Amino acid sequence: MGKKSKIPSKSSEVKYRKVLAIESSCDDTSVAIVGHDGHVFAMESLNQDSVHSPFGGVIPELACRNHTLRLVPLIEKIFLKTGLVWVDIDGLVVTSRPGLLGSLLVGVTVAKTLSLIHGLPILGVNHLEGHIYAPFLKDHKFNLNVTDDKAFVGLCVSGGHTSLIKVSSFGKYTVLGRTLDDAAGEAFDKFGKVLGLGYPAGRVVDEKAAQGNRVAYDFPRPLKNKPGLDFSFSGLKTSGSLEVQKLLKSGGNLNELIPDLCASYQEAVVDVLIDKLERALKKTSLDRAVITGGVSCNSRLRERALELGKKRGVEILIPAPRYCTDNAAMIGLVGIRRLERGEQDGLKLSAQGTSRSAELW
Repeated sequence: MGKKSKIPSKSSEVKYRKVLAIESSCDDTSVAIVGHDGHVFAMESLNQDSVHSPFGGVIPELACRNHTLRLVPLIEKIFLKTGLVWVDIDGLVVTSRPGLLGSLLVGVTVAKTLSLIHGLPILGVNHLEGHIYAPFLKDHKFNLNVTDDKAFVGLCVSGGHTSLIKVSSFGKYTVLGRTLDDAAGEAFDKFGKVLGLGYPAGRVVDEKAAQGNRVAYDFPRPLKNKPGLDFSFSGLKTSGSLEVQKLLKSGGNLNELIPDLCASYQEAVVDVLIDKLERALKKTSLDRAVITGGVSCNSRLRERALELGKKRGVEILIPAPRYCTDNAAMIGLVGIRRLERGEQDGLKLSAQGTSRSAELW
């Protein structure tokens, strides 16, 4: 990491050619080097599924502790992987909000330390803004060949967030709707836990649903077709748990019923997401939608979203799965664009947790 750079001198037209990005908002530790055009030179990520699985959910203290163990080795690894050195890096960007406060503090503290050591500008990035721009990343295997100079509706759906956002242009956002209680990803994980599918269970629910009947069980669609664009999944989560308890009490073979339960439950979640997205597109009269966040890996959501796109003549943009879940590349893309606009935080940068104010731009 201390060798002399072999990279040609930097163009005068672009001040920030490469940034090192750090993401540690929850339990995924991720580092990336991203270029000004959204090209991902490399990204390294580690999840903590095995750490939190015994508890059926993320334990903040354990998440924070594991970030401290993993972050610096990942940074060293990414430099070795790319052959780049510190003089090739023009800035540092790091997720500073929203998220688990302890986890955010690890990333912010490491970034500030590196800023001091290497004399690099530093900027904190909103985690949700990163998700929104994930489809505009590119690498040697993923490139949607689109630019972000067109307004769109963003559906950010993950374990911690479910939001609809009108993106008029970079930096100009209007929140159209958000979850009033549980996020869609949490609803999937908790239902999977009730079924004994482990944690995190969202991916397993999707896999089981592929062999099931989507109309076998009539789960509720909270707030579907109701005024407004907010979401609520707590009632669906309760309904799913009660249905499983009822089946167990009746002596049913739960293992045989899991595919139908998963398919029906998944359809209920996706129905709500697609309904709200379609209504947001009608409300804004926009013809482009971005679907991102961990739940955008869900195969049924992707299928239904593409169907919606054909039905309404709407362009649907969904990132590659590696850029759907929490990752540093998306933070790098937003961060380098904000640095180019002259934004910097310096050593006053601080982490903000999960308060509602931290979710807004």
